[in-house]
Amino acid sequence: MNRKRLRSVILETLKTVAPDADVDAVDPKGSFHEQFGIDSVDFMNLMLALETRLGVRIPDVDYPKLSSLEGCLEFLSPLVGEDERAGNR
Repeated sequence: MNRKRLRSVILETLKTVAPDADVDAVDPKGSFHEQFGIDSVDFMNLMLALETRLGVRIPDVDYPKLSSLEGCLEFLSPLVGEDERAGNR
């Protein structure tokens, strides 16, 4: 999965957890909590939804690393077999 597709999947999944979130205006470095008011339960639901959607396991201890879009991309890219060469397809 290329980075662009992974970004789309993360934002689509975020939208299911926080339907009112304006994911088109997301700051990649800003925390989901600060940008969209996601509480700890919503955040855990986001992690579980990403695990299901991507077929990966995210250890609880790593949750803080995924608090922003950039953090999600950095953590999840190696797990989903990111291929930058596929970015232009």
